[in-house]
Amino acid sequence: MIKIRMFAPLLGLLVLAACSDELQVPDFNNEGLESLIENPNRANLSSASVGLLITGRDEFDDTNGFVSLLGILGRESYNFDGSDPRFITEMLQSQLNSSSPAFGGNLWGERYSNVRTGSIILAGTENLAEGEMTAEEIAGMQGYVKTLVAYELLLTLNSHSVSGIVVDIPLDASADPGPFVPQSQALDAIAAMLDDGADDLTNAGGTDFTFELTSGFDDFDTPATFREFNRALAARVDLYRGDDAGVMSALAESFIDSTAAFSWPGTADLGVYHSYSTSAGDKPNLLFDADPDMPDLAAHSNLKNFQTQPGGAPDQRYQDKIRDVDSQTSLGHTTDIAFLIYDGFDAPVPYIRNEELILIRAEANANSGNFTDATADINTIRVNSGGLAPVALLTASTFEDE
Repeated sequence: MIKIRMFAPLLGLLVLAACSDELQVPDFNNEGLESLIENPNRANLSSASVGLLITGRDEFDDTNGFVSLLGILGRESYNFDGSDPRFITEMLQSQLNSSSPAFGGNLWGERYSNVRTGSIILAGTENLAEGEMTAEEIAGMQGYVKTLVAYELLLTLNSHSVSGIVVDIPLDASADPGPFVPQSQALDAIAAMLDDGADDLTNAGGTDFTFELTSGFDDFDTPATFREFNRALAARVDLYRGDDAGVMSALAESFIDSTAAFSWPGTADLGVYHSYSTSAGDKPNLLFDADPDMPDLAAHSNLKNFQTQPGGAPDQRYQDKIRDVDSQTSLGHTTDIAFLIYDGFDAPVPYIRNEELILIRAEANANSGNFTDATADINTIRVNSGGLAPVALLTASTFEDE
């Protein structure tokens, strides 16, 4: 009641203010971004650069975000939220509801919000006063921003595929965006942005960033090491483009390592990660479901079709990442397994991992007819990640099975 009595006169003031032309209130949500272009300095550009990592997690780990929804489409996961049957009707049964665009919109709006922020930071770096930042520091910031903007565009394309995306986003939020471009053209634009970012990161020399990255970027928090992350993303994009030579070139400059530890979920697995926590002001990983017996976020039952280790035990990846739960059914879909991957609100979510890079190299080699090296990489993953026996030399007809 005290809160209500306090709120009533405040509401009255707001109503009166809304009726007055004398009171001009700035847009506090965008004021900071606008100042990055008009009055950029080392501090505000550095703060906004960190913000790209923070806001880059929006609608990514959420129950109706990128990881969850694409997991459903890929028949890896379910969401049995009893209060929202759309996780089944829209995502699995194609009963799309055009009046409620949250599912597709969640994989669009937040991504482009970050793309625009990145564009504003880049514009700000062009307007810095002389001496505010060194040329090397500016190059490092530009390379970092271009890498993350390219990643946001890639996520959008991953979720919209042949529908295409918009790659030309104006600085003016009220201006019309550029046209939709087809998938192949979007991939070319993303690849070019990553290449530009890699050049900028090279031009940063041995300098440090003017800001601190999150713990998910441990070992990749300088322009030189962040460039390895950039090249890892470039390898993924080049694989999508069918550019096998480009894949191999990018991987040679990435952090790929066939001898590294393979232990994800965990902290030793080589890669770059979104980080989360329950600390005040931070964001928890919402893919974690605390219900031990009947979690809403469940694993698809086809994951039980695993191979076995020489002693008969399940594939080690299944043991490390999947747990048994009570059987549950929703609209004709049933499962009795859930995930161990995200075992807490502070569990990291990968941007890209070493294991993926090795598999990317295997696929590029197979596409080029080099099945000797492709088989070697497949066996690296089978033995080290799965505890499985190595396979004999693969061929064009047997490669996809592994």
